[in-house]
Amino acid sequence: MNIFFFALTLRLRIKSARQSDGWVGPTVVLCIYGFCSMMRPVEPFMTEFLTGSYKNFTTEQVTRRVYPVWTYSNLVLIIPVFLVTDFLRYKPVIVLQGLCNVGAFLLVLVGSGVCSAQWAFFIYSLGTAADVGYFAYIYSVVQPSYYQRVTSYARGAILLGYAASALLGQLLVSLGGVSLYCLTVVTLIALCMALFTSIFLPMPKTSLFLRETYYARQGSSGEDTQSGSESRDSFIWLRRSRTAAKYAGRMLRKLILDCKDCYSSMAVLFFCIWSATGRCGFYQVSSYVQVLWVYKQPQHNFTAYNGGVDSVATLSGAAASIAVGHVSLEWCVWGELILGGFTLLIAGAVFLMALTNNIWLSYTCYMLFKTLYMQLITICTFQIARKLTRERYALVFGVNSFMGTVLQSVLTAVVINTKSLRLTITSQFFVYASYFAAIGLLFTVRGVYTALHRNQPSPGNQAERATHLPQGSRL
Repeated sequence: MNIFFFALTLRLRIKSARQSDGWVGPTVVLCIYGFCSMMRPVEPFMTEFLTGSYKNFTTEQVTRRVYPVWTYSNLVLIIPVFLVTDFLRYKPVIVLQGLCNVGAFLLVLVGSGVCSAQWAFFIYSLGTAADVGYFAYIYSVVQPSYYQRVTSYARGAILLGYAASALLGQLLVSLGGVSLYCLTVVTLIALCMALFTSIFLPMPKTSLFLRETYYARQGSSGEDTQSGSESRDSFIWLRRSRTAAKYAGRMLRKLILDCKDCYSSMAVLFFCIWSATGRCGFYQVSSYVQVLWVYKQPQHNFTAYNGGVDSVATLSGAAASIAVGHVSLEWCVWGELILGGFTLLIAGAVFLMALTNNIWLSYTCYMLFKTLYMQLITICTFQIARKLTRERYALVFGVNSFMGTVLQSVLTAVVINTKSLRLTITSQFFVYASYFAAIGLLFTVRGVYTALHRNQPSPGNQAERATHLPQGSRL
């Protein structure tokens, strides 16, 4: 009965929104989906669940055979999913993500053996690759005047869902004495609610990238430029008559040209470099930090505070992200130096996590690590967005994510799956700390050079300025 009431409420909200300005209904449904899809209270305890009495995996199996599946699979799937997301008009991709999340955790719950866990993480990687459909969807159903508002709502729903999920898991484990098996069942229920909610998302009438890509080429390409009436007819013919292969080839050529234009700007390039390299390091640390904590504290100790630490780190990171949005600074001058300095702090936090045997100090360092990362990735995001036109957001952020995944796959192959190395978990974190230290040093040196060069008016300085876009220009 509650499910029918929930469905009726969603339909009434969508209907009322369509009768007004049309942005409230889709945003509400998408935010509910985002919140429920992040309600995974078992995630902070996933390593303990896999290595505990429920699955009886060894830490070696989890580290070298199970977790790397997500990294390698995501590398393979992210490009195909990105290419078909616009063609399918977003909603099917969101529904697919909901199905993958449910299937992955169901297989984790009922499956047995390493092979079953590997399949679960492969399915989960497909859901992760479908993340591109979440934000792209809302841009296709609301007017541009609402973009800033709906983006903040959608991102806030994800962060709130993740923080609430981690806190709920911690409370259920520490105070309620709930087993990790029951915590996985709670996760499945929340993910089923997310899947059910995704069904009520309105289907966009048109795709975003293909439509804007086509019309953007109207004035610059001779083969695409005809009369106004013929343009709309040819667009319809393009969507209905061209084969999937021709569509993919056309999109690929457009992607290559757009990438060349976007990354030719130094104002965009260095923020994109940090976005890709930082993403690689962040996911590498967050994926294996539970293994580190299991090593540093008594195994299968259900009083571990993994969930509480994740919740506090997420909330503090969200607060830092909001705060940095209100900082008034000449980012084109000081941005690289700030990225370099704070990245060195991240390297120090990761190094201390590996060095200390005090679990509480390790928890504190992880909270500092996640807070600083979310703050810096926010700086990179809005600085990149300020230099781009709207139709290129998904392209640049998608390429950055792909390059980050490539780096993560290389780092995983070298540090974790190289048989000759066989690094311990603490040695792995020393490598991650050195990785961040190298990035921090690079951006610090570059930032000092940029700041000094910008503040010295000279002919060479004018040449350097020419390599950066003016503040108001957009690619």
